Order: sequence, then structure tokens, then C-alpha cells
Amino acid sequence: MADEVKLHGVTGSPFVCRAVIALNLKGIKYEFVAEDLSNKSADLLKYNPVYKKVPVLVHNGNPISESLVIVEYIDEVWKGVPILPQDAYEKAQARFWAKVIDDKCLPAVFKAVSSHGEEQAVAEAHEALQFLENELKVKGIKFFGGDNINLVDIAATFVAFWIGAAEEALGIEVLSKHKFPKLTEWSDNYVNCQAVKESLPPRENLVAFFKKRFGKA
Repeated sequence: MADEVKLHGVTGSPFVCRAVIALNLKGIKYEFVAEDLSNKSADLLKYNPVYKKVPVLVHNGNPISESLVIVEYIDEVWKGVPILPQDAYEKAQARFWAKVIDDKCLPAVFKAVSSHGEEQAVAEAHEALQFLENELKVKGIKFFGGDNINLVDIAATFVAFWIGAAEEALGIEVLSKHKFPKLTEWSDNYVNCQAVKESLPPRENLVAFFKKRFGKA
């Protein structure tokens, strides 16, 4: 019997996009179930009663929640292109950096964007992003996964694609090529990977979203 795979999500979410990239990397056929977060479906509330959030992956009737948990699940269940390293230490490092992105980088960047580039907020975002810049610089690698993308790259999808859309929408600068040469080079390489490129939402939709959500009247 063929696997039944469904992904509950919204197209503009960087967290949902993580799961989409992992599915595309593995070449998994799935059904995308579009959710309305202002009127959440009964299935979403049933599958994720704790957080009531997307994404939720449903594999043969079994729900898995939280984007990075979903990415790891996909990597364990389906063979093919590896997303996590095989080596135990390298795997722990990848999980560590993915957590740094979620706990330090994304909140700081979101604050910088929502404040319209307020100086202190941007300085805090720069401090957080500098950790990623240093990691790429010290290791001299194309991707956080080395020659190929891994869990850390997928975790940082927001940095690679969403920040640029927010900058364009609001006329601010958070991720400059001058200050973050390695991170901006990584961003260009990452969004041009085939599995990533075909997973990203239209940039103009994100620009419109940021203008509507944070634009000054």
C-alpha cells in the first residue's frame, strides 16, 4: 500500500516551507491541505491540539507537528538525500544550530522587521545573525551542511528568503552584503537549489504581506 502523506499548512509560512523543502528533497508525493488560520479546520485542531498551529504532517493517519520535528521525521522515514548527518556529533551540532536559529535569530529578525528597522532592534538582529556568518566563515563551507544543504540550511530558510522580501516591502536593511558577505552568498546559493526554489512562495506575495502587516499608513 502506498504511503498517504498530507501536509496541513499555509503557503506564506517559512515554517511550513521547511517541511515542503524536506518533502521535495526526498521526492515524496504529498497532498497540501491549505489551512485558514483565522478559521482553523477540525482536522488541524484534532491533529495538533497542543499548539493548534501549522505545519502538521499526516503520514498514514499519524500526525507530526512542529516544523523541525517534521523535517527530522521525513529524513528518518524516507531514504535518499540525507538531511541530517550520520555522525552523532555532527548530527548534534546540526540540531544545536537549528535551535540557535529558532531561539535567537528568528525572534531578533522579526523584532527588527516589525519595528521598521529601529536601530536597537537591528543591532540585536545583527548580533544574532553574526553567529551564522561566523559559522560559514570559519568552516569555509557553501552550505551549513557542507557541499549540500542539511537541517540547518532548511531551518534558516526565513533568513535566505523572507528577510529580503521584508526589506523590499518596508525599505529597511537587516541583512547587508557588506556586513554579512558569507550569509548573503549562502542565501543566493540556497534559494537557487532546485528543491528549495520549487518550494518557495512567490516573492511578490511575501512583499505584499509585509507591506500589509507592517507598512506605515
